[in-house]
Amino acid sequence: MVRYRQAMDAPPDDAADDDAGLARRVAAARPGTATEAEAELVRRFAPRVRLFGLRHLRDEPGAADLVQQVMLTTIEQLRAGKLREPERIGSFVLGVCRMVVRDRRRTHVRQERLLATFAGDLSIADPSPAPRLDHARVLDCLRGLPERERSVLVLTFFDDCGASEVASELGISAGNVRVIRHRGLEHLRQCVTGSPTL
Repeated sequence: MVRYRQAMDAPPDDAADDDAGLARRVAAARPGTATEAEAELVRRFAPRVRLFGLRHLRDEPGAADLVQQVMLTTIEQLRAGKLREPERIGSFVLGVCRMVVRDRRRTHVRQERLLATFAGDLSIADPSPAPRLDHARVLDCLRGLPERERSVLVLTFFDDCGASEVASELGISAGNVRVIRHRGLEHLRQCVTGSPTL
């Protein structure tokens, strides 16, 4: 851990401004106006955060996500004036790295525990493609239905009307609508699947 702290706190040799100076500039400016200082902080710390991520997360995408999350948190905290000791910006970044990695590990452990507990209850998704619906055939079959059945199905499934609304529209009872709808769906199914026709 000492090695990481030294790496985080060590400014690059060619730095025109040290890390603490950059942090002070970001904290002193109105949010979003010190873009050059923010970009320079990210340029300096991103490689260090990435190395930390590779060491602890052991994969490149995870390390890239860590860089983004840590640098975003750091800039937000600086903009909000919540970093009281800018000269310890390196230690702050290291602390954020450790916190994010710890949270990710906890999340992973929780997910594994949930999978172990409930994996047996999960249904296996059927990888076979869903059957294709022949829209032209459905339309032809719908046109072939008796007028009342067709009207009930159209009002129910295309106009999204409830049984009472359909009943009011057609001048019949809601119970009758349900009977007609059931019969119409069965006739439609028989026609589409090629079962005995109407």
